[in-house]
Parts: sequence; structure tokens; C-alpha cells
Amino acid sequence: MTEEFDNKLDRAARQLATGISPERDLWPGIAEAIERPQRSRWTPMFAQAAAIVLLVGASSAVTYLAVSDNKGPVTAVAPELVFEQASFGNNYNLGPGFQDARNSLRGELDVEMTYLSPEARVDIQDNLDLIHQAIVEINTALEREPDNVLLQQKLLRAYREELTLLRRVGGLTRNVMMRNDI
Repeated sequence: MTEEFDNKLDRAARQLATGISPERDLWPGIAEAIERPQRSRWTPMFAQAAAIVLLVGASSAVTYLAVSDNKGPVTAVAPELVFEQASFGNNYNLGPGFQDARNSLRGELDVEMTYLSPEARVDIQDNLDLIHQAIVEINTALEREPDNVLLQQKLLRAYREELTLLRRVGGLTRNVMMRNDI
């Protein structure tokens, strides 16, 4: 800023009062605060200690009752997921869950194939035949090497591919039939 402006600020600051007296006498309020008895510092600490003791006692009682109450029947919780062991080699079926899903999708496929063109039916059947041939070949190899993890993974992937193809064919015809924007 300029020197002239600085001089104006200095003059204005010199004109301000240096002492300010209060509008009223504050001493009676200060004296009363000094003379009034203060709250004990121990009271909040005792209240906190009592709350802690009560909390620990209550949680211990609940734990004791939960552990020692053997009068009621024991309830077993069944798991929601059922894991099925896959069998490889001669028995290349994956279990009832897989078989049910495959049979259901295969039934839907037979119905949905009637809506497809002959060329599309041939393509789908060729793909299914290719997947089935791969499953047979992998199982033949697994009969010779039943502990081969790579072959087991390939077999599981072939089963998944079969289910995926069955689902996609059903989804294609359902989506075409549901279109109403044409």
C-alpha cells in the first residue's frame, strides 16, 4: 500500500481509546463464584465406577446363564449349502443336483428347439455333440489317470459349458418371444 494510506491508518489508530471501563461492576458476581462451594470431583468418578461394575456384573450373569443352561433341547442348524463330491472316471455324473438341473434345462431345450430355424437347431445340436464327445474323451483319460487334476478341471468345465449352452438356448427363444417393441 502507499505511504499516505499507512499514515492515515496510524493517525486513526492513535485516536482510539486505550482504556475501556466496564459498563457495570463485575466484582459481586466474581466474589459469589469464588465463595460458592464447588461440586466434588469424586461424584462423577463414583458414578462411572458404579456403571462399570454394573455392566461387568450384568454381562457375567448373562454369560453364566447362557453357558450353564443345559435344560433345553439342543438345536442343530443345517447348512444351507450342500456340497456334492464329484465322481470321475467311469462314473462321470456329478450328482443329483447337477442331474436335476441338466434334465430340466434339457426339457426346456427340446421345447425351445421347435421355435428355432432348422439351421440353428443343427448348430446347437452340433455344439452339444461336441461337448458330449469332449466329456467322453476326458472320462476315458480319467480312467487311466484318475488323480489328474487338470483333467478333472477340464471335465467340470465341460459340464459347465453344457449347462451354459442349454441356458442360453432357452434364453434366446424366451427373449425373442417377449419382445413387444417390434
